[in-house]
Amino acid sequence: MPAQDVPVSAQDVHDSVAQDAREFGAYARTGGWAFALKVARSVRPGGQAVGETPKISAKEFAELAGCSPERVMRYYKAWDMAADDGIVPQFEALTPGEDIELPDADVWLSYYSSRNSATSVRGTAITAAAEAEGIRPTKALEVAENPTALRAAILADPSTAQTARAALLDRLKEDPTLQTELARDIARTDELKKAVATESRAADRIGYVRQIVENGQVKTPAGQTIDAPAELRAEAERHLSLLDELDEDEDTGEWATEAYDTVKSLVVQAVEADPELRVQERRTKFYSSLQKATKVFEELTFDDADDIYEDDMVQRLEELQQAISTCITALRKAAPTG
Repeated sequence: MPAQDVPVSAQDVHDSVAQDAREFGAYARTGGWAFALKVARSVRPGGQAVGETPKISAKEFAELAGCSPERVMRYYKAWDMAADDGIVPQFEALTPGEDIELPDADVWLSYYSSRNSATSVRGTAITAAAEAEGIRPTKALEVAENPTALRAAILADPSTAQTARAALLDRLKEDPTLQTELARDIARTDELKKAVATESRAADRIGYVRQIVENGQVKTPAGQTIDAPAELRAEAERHLSLLDELDEDEDTGEWATEAYDTVKSLVVQAVEADPELRVQERRTKFYSSLQKATKVFEELTFDDADDIYEDDMVQRLEELQQAISTCITALRKAAPTG
């Protein structure tokens, strides 16, 4: 059977072991405050001359401790901020070797940062953003100072990648430079270009359906804007409600295509079912084609005809001339007589 734990008396263990246990317990309760107190009661605060106090400078303290003055000052600044908030006594109220009751360990991280970047412009911005998100600044600073670790987490974990994507989208709204850089990256990456084109097409199709629901109007294939029949509007509303219920991570492409095709088919049926509308649709389509053909022909230049002449060109123009004459004759016959 396993040995049972029994209460241990300090008299039963080595003095060094007992001391370690006591110091560990003190640190477990107070965290970094235990070390900050050593700095606060031993390092001379600014404004005090050498002869006024037995305390020493941060540089001298660091030399005795075998660490950098910057590390000592991080503890010093944490205590200073806590003293300003009334959580701990001011430096001047402490004497070397004095013990006081310390705050809980959880409070320590609100004042201490183990990174020099916390005091930089960049670090200040990160700290402010972390506080706005309700997280410890030290966590955000740690991530910011380990971009390789951040990259690894994004590559390995889908949920981290989703969080990073959401953060980038929020930043894009206020960062024109990042907008340009990201747009350039997309333009240079074939897979992303295709994905953007696909999503844009889906968004346009959803917009077409949404326009019918919100405005009660629809564009015909020829470009006319007409009032949407009740059946068409009801079908558009049904498809739009299905699209709006999709989760953010669901692919909308297939649903958007189905909604668009269904609505477009109903638009064609509505046009064909109304004789007057059907005639207007044909007229609109004819005018649209005529304007396009006229624009293309007007853009042709014949200044250098001698250099570009081909028998095939003349033949095509003669066929076009004949088609235009036939069209004019047909239109004149259809003209109303009065």
